[in-house]
Amino acid sequence: MRCIAIDDEPLALMQITGYIEKTPFLQLAAACHRAVDSIPMLTGETIDLLFVDINMPDINGLDFVRSLRQRPLVIFITAYSEYAFDGFRVDAFDYLLKPIGYPDFLYAAEKAYRQYKLRMNEPNLPAAEAVPERFFVKSEYKTIPIEIQSITHIESRSEYLRIYTETEPPVMTLGNMKSVEEKLPSDRFMRVHRSYIVHLQKISAVERGHILINHKIRIPIGEQYKDAFRNYLSLHSL
Repeated sequence: MRCIAIDDEPLALMQITGYIEKTPFLQLAAACHRAVDSIPMLTGETIDLLFVDINMPDINGLDFVRSLRQRPLVIFITAYSEYAFDGFRVDAFDYLLKPIGYPDFLYAAEKAYRQYKLRMNEPNLPAAEAVPERFFVKSEYKTIPIEIQSITHIESRSEYLRIYTETEPPVMTLGNMKSVEEKLPSDRFMRVHRSYIVHLQKISAVERGHILINHKIRIPIGEQYKDAFRNYLSLHSL
């Protein structure tokens, strides 16, 4: 994906461009300190993704995106969470809250990349397979279908995964977190600990560094996943 990064703060722009350059599926097309500097490239070339700060002189990021007749995917960047609602009113794909850690950036970028591939309808990712409704796992000499929407959380135990659902007893299967994470829709599931993935729609409460599932199952939030989870909460809070 070809990207443009726009931020009037030099250090913030350097951070975002650095994140883009270290992400394999992103390509930096331009880095701009002013929104207007990106117009020639946005109008003359194919740009797939725009990272743009909201608070900027001359024209802020929200007004700039509104002015674009043809918009790439947009991820807004700001230090102020109150802008989230306005950002989504102009069809922003996602929203990153400063200070931005790479896990937060990568989570948003991967979601945008999935959307980009759906738009491009690449042969290796047909639209019908982009968000599967179930997958199969091997457990105790049987192959068992797991309905994705019924999953509440997944726990890693050494070389095994324990998959918890709303309707059946937990299923134990050989596997690792990375492999199962790739099969789950990122808009519904998030890894919150090195040993846990949770279904975001099944969260009943968040308290004292833990997520509650069904008001009784307590799942710890790992230190390296806190920023991404806080960002998710800020995007979905009133």
